[in-house]
Amino acid sequence: MPQRNFYDVLGVKRDASDKEIKTAFRKLAQKYHPDAGGDEDKFKEISEAYETLSDPKKRKEYDQLLMFGGMPGAGGQGGTYTYTSGGPGAGGWSDIFSSIFNGDGAFGSDWASGFGNAGGRAQSRPQRGSDLSLTVDVSAEDAFMGTTRKVTYRIPSTGEQQSLTVSVPAGAVDGGKLRYKRRGEYGANGGERGDLVVTTHVEEHPLFKRKGADVTMKLPISVAEAALGCQVDVPTPGGATVRLKVPAGTQSGKTFRFKEMGAPDVKRRGRKGALLVTVEVEVPTHLTDAERKAFEQLRELDQRDYRAGVDRYRARV
Repeated sequence: MPQRNFYDVLGVKRDASDKEIKTAFRKLAQKYHPDAGGDEDKFKEISEAYETLSDPKKRKEYDQLLMFGGMPGAGGQGGTYTYTSGGPGAGGWSDIFSSIFNGDGAFGSDWASGFGNAGGRAQSRPQRGSDLSLTVDVSAEDAFMGTTRKVTYRIPSTGEQQSLTVSVPAGAVDGGKLRYKRRGEYGANGGERGDLVVTTHVEEHPLFKRKGADVTMKLPISVAEAALGCQVDVPTPGGATVRLKVPAGTQSGKTFRFKEMGAPDVKRRGRKGALLVTVEVEVPTHLTDAERKAFEQLRELDQRDYRAGVDRYRARV
């Protein structure tokens, strides 16, 4: 009795298309799957055949071996595909076939993982449901203090609406994610549900900006305040007030740091970031006559060379 090859196992012609091979495999897999009362040995046989013929590289190498008349088919009463020796060389066709596929996903216990849900055992294994995602809008103040939001979302597979109260933690950041276990899509074949991933979109604050748990702000001061020094009461994200002492001669862009006066740190419970206050010296664009006269007097009195470092590189005529 002539031995069968992989094409015989799937019942397709040598020039069968990829679609024909896949269709044949699915029909046989449904018929012989052990979970459906089928023959486990027969199922292994068709699975091995499909693994080779569905891969273009493996199929090409297999066809080349068939041209030499060296690849045996499935023989014996049990239906399990076996390799027989007797080909060229001491190892026979079995060794040739093994060397071709070694390290290339050769037939093994993980064959189904390489072919996703093409059929066979992978179809009956429990599959976890996919994660679902949604976004909640949060004001900057609520992000500082923490809040809750009731959300309603739809399960794609069933169309049902589900509701959940989202707890936005104090110190939440824009783009932060909250994961709710087993609130996503339903699993298949007894698999568990996926998760619901909630992303927080925090609105910008007109004064405060965020760098993680640190909070930054810009504090305008006048030319006179920068030159003479001053004290300014500064608001904090938590609603308190701190007093900033600006030393005389402070330059525009100088940053002052207040520890533990920023936002709650969502990564380190009980800790807060810093409040970073950057002073910006504002120069008036319009002057009264008295102000202009005062500035002119100041210019005459000021004999400092502010551009000495620049003048060193000025081209000399």
